[in-house]
Amino acid sequence: MIHARSLTEIHLQQPSLVTIGVFDGVHRGHQHLIRRLVSEAHARQRAAVAITFFPHPDVVLRGLNSRYYLTTPEQRAALLGDLDVDYVITLAFDDQFRQTRAAEFVDRMMAHLRLEALWVGSDFALGYQREGNVPYLKDQGAKKGFTVEVIDLIMAENAAISSSGIRATLEAGDVEQAREMLGRAYSVSGEVVHGEKRGRSIGFPTANMDVWSEQVIPANGVYAGWALLGDERFMAVTNVGQRPTFNGEAITVEAFLLDFDRDIYGQTLTFDFEKRLRPEMRFSGIDQLIAQIGADAQAGREYLIGQQTS
Repeated sequence: MIHARSLTEIHLQQPSLVTIGVFDGVHRGHQHLIRRLVSEAHARQRAAVAITFFPHPDVVLRGLNSRYYLTTPEQRAALLGDLDVDYVITLAFDDQFRQTRAAEFVDRMMAHLRLEALWVGSDFALGYQREGNVPYLKDQGAKKGFTVEVIDLIMAENAAISSSGIRATLEAGDVEQAREMLGRAYSVSGEVVHGEKRGRSIGFPTANMDVWSEQVIPANGVYAGWALLGDERFMAVTNVGQRPTFNGEAITVEAFLLDFDRDIYGQTLTFDFEKRLRPEMRFSGIDQLIAQIGADAQAGREYLIGQQTS
């Protein structure tokens, strides 16, 4: 997979099948579209191309400054590459780009990608004021020599799977429902940085993760999941929250890796959220906190072992 940052970096020698979208999270709905496109493209000896954007148009158009993304641009490109996309093109969505007319963008795709077919969802639109909807694009295709394929949305519990729906489930702490919609566990990554070392002082040393400031973090609470360190995977229980027992304010992500005793400061750790064990709680004292962490660790271990054997 080649990851480009502009159309001008690409000059394909073969025609291509192209899909366009933000693809934040690369959830099951995205995967359904991408797999079909890749299968068709490769069967026809065409290039499979995914065009995406960063920042997210919602962030630019709505002026959002909170955590919003399910994946970083690099994670998203890697997930698309795992689906055998040949080219991922991440375009900068800014004030200049939002003024681009749909016909002009089609012409750019024709010039750089030798566009043969455009695959989109039924509600897709591109270009200035979303003028490039499906009927418009079909008309462009008839004039310029490409087809438009409309792919049905994938449903979960009678609702279309969407990135916004996944954000809502994560904000509610329902990481199991998020996993169902994503087709994999939701994960965050970050460098292990020095914290206040309170966990070590009470016998439960944690890895304090410096998670990207724009990525969604599930609701405050304690979660069972898998910690990935390079090629190694460990059972872990992770606390997301403000540590109310210690009057904390900033939200932290602190992973306690089970059966683990190594210095990993400066290394990148990924945590896969599998199950929320409990909400965040304030304890009356250290002894009560220690007892609860021990119970959380045991509950997490039992859940993860059961997951492995099921």
